[in-house]
Amino acid sequence: MRFEQLSSHSIRAATACAIALGFSIPVSVALDNVLLALVLLSGTIGTVFHRRFEMLRMSPVAVIALSLFALLALGISWSSHFAEGFRILGKYADLAFVPIFAALFREPAMRRNAGAFFVAALLLTLALSFLMRAGTIPNGPLFVGNSDQPEVFKKYLTQSILMAIGAYFFALLACHAQSGRARCVWAILSALAAINVAFMLSGRSGQIMLFALAFYGCYLGWRWRGVGWASSAILMVVVLLLSGMPGTSSPPQQGSGVRDGSLGAVIHDFESWRAGQPIKTSTAQRLDYAVNSLAIVREHPLTGVGTGGFAAAYAKQVQGTNLEATVNPHNEYLNIAVQIGIPGLLAAVVLFFLVWRHARGLPTALERDLARGLAVAFGIGSL
Repeated sequence: MRFEQLSSHSIRAATACAIALGFSIPVSVALDNVLLALVLLSGTIGTVFHRRFEMLRMSPVAVIALSLFALLALGISWSSHFAEGFRILGKYADLAFVPIFAALFREPAMRRNAGAFFVAALLLTLALSFLMRAGTIPNGPLFVGNSDQPEVFKKYLTQSILMAIGAYFFALLACHAQSGRARCVWAILSALAAINVAFMLSGRSGQIMLFALAFYGCYLGWRWRGVGWASSAILMVVVLLLSGMPGTSSPPQQGSGVRDGSLGAVIHDFESWRAGQPIKTSTAQRLDYAVNSLAIVREHPLTGVGTGGFAAAYAKQVQGTNLEATVNPHNEYLNIAVQIGIPGLLAAVVLFFLVWRHARGLPTALERDLARGLAVAFGIGSL
């Protein structure tokens, strides 16, 4: 077999694996890792890496993604926890794949196929979640949650984020549908996904992302008048959540003292919080994480404590207080800033901005609106 044929087959294999990631991302981290490894292997054999360097010249998004990954890799050199640094770097490995995916998904058909696989996985998750809530699906090892917290393949935090994106994606598909029947089906699915996030799961990050996407989606459709409509609708949902409407709050996390219920609990926890006072609610803990993480950033503004050094730095920061240590501030901006300083924080912010800005170069309105919505969702969800 000639090298050209081998290269062509390898590129097709890499593209197929990249498309399959659309289905695996909502379902299985293990399958994600296998597919990413196959993409890397196939890309090495083929000419994907040549295309990758072409994409670096064409795509500022790919450049900043690789720059952020490079900063994290470099941060290991001044970290006092090398093993943890490499483990953390592995969590950001997706950044290094951005140029590869940009090369593989240049063809519109490939992007459509990947989107179709992603939608299929979201619909499967949504259906199983409703069946689980109804008690139709018994508890078992195949699924994560139960009828009280109907999380299917991923924990409630991840599922709520995915469903918020799904609600927005389905709404876009409804807007761009060619027939009234298809428009109605996608609109109903969008509403069901929103219900899953707002009333069935206790992932507050997903709820915040859903509200942000609702604002942006209404702005797309009706400009500022739509924002007013979205505000009214979201206000009604918030009132329901604040009132503790049956089915909108979830039980406490066992053994943690942390409540993950309605938004009313969030407001109460926020009002009760005092810096340095150990209050075991998720809201109070996140506020403590933010205050102490900012203190660490002030001490190491330019370089941070090194990749993988967050846990040790935070433990040192709260030493001698009544506050508990943590390995994650539950805020990606602070997590990056603590480890690689303000330059890393700026790189993360610029990454989301460039995704938003360069979405205008995509060929269809659906792709442009989806890309910008994802920039909004993850930009806010990283808080």
